[in-house]
Amino acid sequence: MGRKLQDATLFSEPPAEEIKLKKKNKKNKHKDIETEEEQNEEYLKRKLEAVETDLSKKKKKKKHKKDRENGNETKSDEQVIQEEEEESTDGSKKKKHHKEDNETEINEGKGSENGEAKQEVDSKVVVTGKGVEEAKYVSLKSFSEAKLPENVLECCKNFKNPSAIQSHAWPFLLNGRDFIGIAKTGSGKTLAFGVPAIMHVLNKRKGKSVKKANPLCLVLSPTRELADQIYEVISDAGKSCGVKSVCVYGGTSKQPQISALQSGVDIVIGTPGRLIDLIEMNVCNLMEVSFVVLDEADRMLDMGFEEPVRFILGKISSGIC
Repeated sequence: MGRKLQDATLFSEPPAEEIKLKKKNKKNKHKDIETEEEQNEEYLKRKLEAVETDLSKKKKKKKHKKDRENGNETKSDEQVIQEEEEESTDGSKKKKHHKEDNETEINEGKGSENGEAKQEVDSKVVVTGKGVEEAKYVSLKSFSEAKLPENVLECCKNFKNPSAIQSHAWPFLLNGRDFIGIAKTGSGKTLAFGVPAIMHVLNKRKGKSVKKANPLCLVLSPTRELADQIYEVISDAGKSCGVKSVCVYGGTSKQPQISALQSGVDIVIGTPGRLIDLIEMNVCNLMEVSFVVLDEADRMLDMGFEEPVRFILGKISSGIC
């Protein structure tokens, strides 16, 4: 009995080394389980990515096949496979590109002021022609440099300085030079030729008011809408200095236009078709015209107005055609 009791005691209280070994084994077992779980998680992740890639490939191939059946011009199979391989690259590359894009956007945002300055530098005006380097053709930095009468510059009172096209066009046009100007819509092109046209009239009339005067300036436009816009600007600009304008175009009654011409005008603005009608009716006399503007000349040529324009220019005093 005593022997059995001693054996039971020995069984219930194993040596310290055995206990330590068991704890170590248990710890290692837990570690192995955790490692196995991580491996399983990584395996499932890779499996999921592989499935998604496979679905994407099948979807693209299906679209590629459908486009080919419809006869659409598509990429070759090799190109499709190459794109798929590129898309299946590890995410680190994509993250790198994404980071670079973000940095670029931030830099662009910080440098917006520099971007505006660069745009101003890049938008330099190029002037070519005979004697353009002469001092009298230097671009204007202010309206006062043009040395024009105050009543003529009344139309510019709401602007701080001349626009780019105005500052370069005025020195040439005010000195009687032929000029071809190219500028964007809304850049002040109408006053770029409108103010010199008004000055041309004032210099020719020499301050005298002539009744039933024939026009001295002609502005041709490809459309009635553009002609009307030009008329509004030039008519308003001419009010302060007594320069009268008329706008003639088709699609409306001729009588008001005829009445305006017969009462005497300084500047005629119009479209080729209606202007030819009035010339043939002997209502519009262009023999005294010595200042001509072809607004959007390239568009007029594209619309087939070359012959009408040549006909009209043949009716002016200098016979430009």
